[in-house]
Amino acid sequence: MFTAIAAAVVCGVVGACGGYYYRLKIAEGKIGQAEVEAERIVNDAKHTAESKQKELILEGKEEIHKLRVDLERENKERRSELQRMERRLLQKEEHLDKKSDSMEKKEEVLQHKEDEVNLLQEKISVIHDKQMAELERISGLAYEDAKELLLNNVKTEVKHETAMMIKDMEQQAKEDADVKAREIISTAIQRCAADHVAETTVSVVSLPNDEMKGRIIGREGRNIRAIETLTGVDLIIDDTPEAVILSCFDPIRREVARIALEKLITDGRIHPARIEEMVEKARREVNQKIREAGEQATYETGVHGLHPELMKILGRLRYRTSYGQNVLRHSIEVSQLAGIMAAELGVDVNLAKRAGLIHDIGKALDHEMEGTHVSIGAEFAKKYGESKVVVNCISAHHGDEEPHSVEAVLIAAADAVSAARPGARRETLESYLKRLTKLEEIAKSFDGVEECFAIQAGREIRVMVKPDKIDESGCVMLVRDIVKRIEAELEYPGQIKVVIIRETRMVDYAK
Repeated sequence: MFTAIAAAVVCGVVGACGGYYYRLKIAEGKIGQAEVEAERIVNDAKHTAESKQKELILEGKEEIHKLRVDLERENKERRSELQRMERRLLQKEEHLDKKSDSMEKKEEVLQHKEDEVNLLQEKISVIHDKQMAELERISGLAYEDAKELLLNNVKTEVKHETAMMIKDMEQQAKEDADVKAREIISTAIQRCAADHVAETTVSVVSLPNDEMKGRIIGREGRNIRAIETLTGVDLIIDDTPEAVILSCFDPIRREVARIALEKLITDGRIHPARIEEMVEKARREVNQKIREAGEQATYETGVHGLHPELMKILGRLRYRTSYGQNVLRHSIEVSQLAGIMAAELGVDVNLAKRAGLIHDIGKALDHEMEGTHVSIGAEFAKKYGESKVVVNCISAHHGDEEPHSVEAVLIAAADAVSAARPGARRETLESYLKRLTKLEEIAKSFDGVEECFAIQAGREIRVMVKPDKIDESGCVMLVRDIVKRIEAELEYPGQIKVVIIRETRMVDYAK
């Protein structure tokens, strides 16, 4: 048993040793093969490296050769360019040398000519002095006197030519302007024709019978005193049958008193308490009419966005007149005229209408506040948010300020057209005669005026001049001077035409 085990162990050991030896031999064989393969790979790498090295050397030599050829070609081209530039510089140098020689020759010629000119100038100066001396001897005038005479003659000729030129230019401008102005203004007037009712400072209230006068006066005059105290209006009760006259400078107060008195007459109960009640009702009614008048004016002209206070002030113009012309109707007409002219000229129509409608709002307040209606109107327009352009239109429509826009000029023109058109305003005989007299005095104050006549209700003046004192060019200057004097010294509606008449009569007798 033991022997068998030992034999088995020995056999296993021997088998293991044999297997190890066999694997060792196989490994040695593989190592040998690997060494051979590695040697082969190394040899191949050496051969490959040598061939690559040779190729690189050849390529480097070829690149060097190519660069050398390119460099030689570039150097050759540069040398050729330098040679060309050198030849051009030589040519320019030769050309400049030729020019320099030519310039020297020209300078010599010019110097020679300059000497000749100087010599001629000296001769001319001597001849001129001799001629001047001879002219002074022949004319009997010194040089300065002759110069002054010549300048005066030239001045007279230039003045005459200037006057004729001014005359021609004015005539052309007037012809062009008259056609356009007539077209614009006639169109505006035709489209804005309005009726104006002349109002006064008194109102007449009709009575049903003369017994009503006693009731209006009341016991010991208490009723009439109450009416006058509450309204600020004077009641005139005279022999006029069935009528009572109300007198007051303020048309609004007069209207309140008229309405209140009519209500009292209709009611029949006339006593102080009832009078106070009716006056208050009349005042509210008039205020309502004022608001409605302002709204109607804005609606009629198409002006929107006015401040309520401005609209109320505008409505008060319904009871305000100027030279018999209702100011509210005048304002509406100015707004419409300004809008039409603005449309014709291509400027802001809405702005022109707005400024035209409120241009006279100061007249509703000028008896309550200090200042002209222009300054008051501009102040209130600015206070209630109107633009600077509108405020300037109000301030400039009577020339108190310079107009800053075309619309401002149009407002002044529309205001003059509305006020000056026939039938628009009344004028007292006294002021009318004073204006005509002053107009003729201004024309007669100029030298050379023989006679003058104001015609066409003072809208034209014809001036006769003395032909021996004023010539044709002098007439042009005279008419301009007269116009400037009239504009500076007179106030008048519309415009005044000045006509200069120069008549030359030649008289002789056959014997």
